[in-house]
Amino acid sequence: MSHALILGLSGPSSSGKTTLARLLRSIFPHTLVLHEDDFYRPEAELPFRAGFRDWDCAAALDTPALVRALAAVRRDGRLPAGLVSKEDRNAAGAHGVPRERVAALQGAVDAWMRAAGGGGPVLSEARKMVVLEGFLLFGEGVREVREAVDVRMLLRVTCARAKERRERRGGYVTLEGFWADPPGYVEKVVWPGYVEEHGFMFEGGDVDGTVDEKVVQDLQIRVCPGGGEWPMEKVLEWAVDNVMEALSATAKGSDQLPEQHTGDKAKQNC
Repeated sequence: MSHALILGLSGPSSSGKTTLARLLRSIFPHTLVLHEDDFYRPEAELPFRAGFRDWDCAAALDTPALVRALAAVRRDGRLPAGLVSKEDRNAAGAHGVPRERVAALQGAVDAWMRAAGGGGPVLSEARKMVVLEGFLLFGEGVREVREAVDVRMLLRVTCARAKERRERRGGYVTLEGFWADPPGYVEKVVWPGYVEEHGFMFEGGDVDGTVDEKVVQDLQIRVCPGGGEWPMEKVLEWAVDNVMEALSATAKGSDQLPEQHTGDKAKQNC
């Protein structure tokens, strides 16, 4: 028996994945967050790209360990015993969503869960939601991770905005200590890696262009509208709406998750 629904939240570096995952955890009860960044290989084992250690490719990840962790999460309904998250030691920036808006969404979700639960709760101590957030969950290089995720959501951001946000961070906690991007790292390593793994989801391989609807529908990936330009408040509304739809499908025992929605339902429920 499965004791957890696994929600995969992916997208380019600095697209807002970690921020959104934490917001969803604060809005939906019985929800945990698992960070893909906690499954990097040691820095000495990372491949090189353009003369730099490449943290943004499938080879940088201990994919078998992540897949085992997801199986344990599904079986036990809790994060793997002994997992110490380095990602939780990275600074969390301001999310920009007004406190009142978060509270309103919490109220909307609570009301919806009471109505949707029917004979039992949608989420509970016995049936949790685990948000797995990471830069590479749905690419061809990590198919086994993609297949281990129940609900798949992809955020977008432009290369210029990703570069600007990463430069504001200053760096990242790693297994060995701390990593700061050298000059040119986003343009030479981060963005080319994202394009290689995700170009097949977009028409003509243009990740700044139009989503290939047939591909994402076949893979059941819900892509956030807005082309990466939406503020976090609007992204959050879209995400809450889609999570409710997915939870509703699982509560009814449906094998087919419903199509993605644009966030209007969350607005109407508040």
